[in-house]
Amino acid sequence: MTVTAVLLLLGALTAVVAPRLLARADWPDREPVVALWAWQCVVAAILLCCALSMTLSAEAAWQGVRRQVFAPAPQEVVEAYTAGGAGPWAPATAMALACGGMWSGTMLVREILRSRAGHRSRQAELRLRAPLLPGEAASSGGLLVVEGERPDAWWLSGARPRLVVTTAALRRLKGRQLDAVLAHEQGHARARHDWLLRCSAALATGFPRVPVFAAFRGEMHRLVELAADDTASRRFGRRTTALALVELNEDRGVFGPAPASQAHVPPRVGRLLAPPDRLTATRRLALTVAAALLPVIPVLVTLVPGLRALD
Repeated sequence: MTVTAVLLLLGALTAVVAPRLLARADWPDREPVVALWAWQCVVAAILLCCALSMTLSAEAAWQGVRRQVFAPAPQEVVEAYTAGGAGPWAPATAMALACGGMWSGTMLVREILRSRAGHRSRQAELRLRAPLLPGEAASSGGLLVVEGERPDAWWLSGARPRLVVTTAALRRLKGRQLDAVLAHEQGHARARHDWLLRCSAALATGFPRVPVFAAFRGEMHRLVELAADDTASRRFGRRTTALALVELNEDRGVFGPAPASQAHVPPRVGRLLAPPDRLTATRRLALTVAAALLPVIPVLVTLVPGLRALD
């Protein structure tokens, strides 16, 4: 049970310290892709701590689980993990962590089903707003224009992915601004940002009292937009991308003294017009490697007793 306790403490420490370090750092806004990777590694490390703790608690509590976990292991390795006995909290710890894992899976499935239902609803709405003419074949990719008094644009994924824009948006977007919007949405699609948002929403919804998961969801929503902005600005320029953002959101009141929604848009525009200096390639690589090592630490902690026994 000593390794189990260390893993739980390590997971709790990571959940408390890592978000604070990321919040205080200035590089996530400069390198949103690296920051997305870092957040994923933080959450993966926390979940690994819980999963490994559950496994070790279960093998300590139940002989059948122990035989499955240590089936190919030498006897001295098995004895290294079972030397301290099961302890009175092993069954309760294993059951609690198992329930948490099943609840996380349930929340993820719910988010996927909700997303698919929303997608089907949007597809049905578009078929009503922009029906195919007699003899017209359904096209894949490209642009779909629908009537709308509010300037809006969004990426419709699926078998025929395409950018949907309203007529009001077409009247507002000038020159290459529409191309910048298309590049922005394609950046979301290529990087599969929708899966990041679903996973973060599942954890935050399933465990609303865990601050790290709420911070994970909030940062995912913010950082995916910054990453997509960078994708568009590299192709069509920062000024063009910023103007496209302004044209699409100006009527929504987001640039007022107290924006009711889309409060992240003004900082995004400011970042595009006054871009921060990027990190050097060496520092980006160092941050990427450091983040990748976080999930490795729980695995190493788990293997320490076995490695010592083999020595």
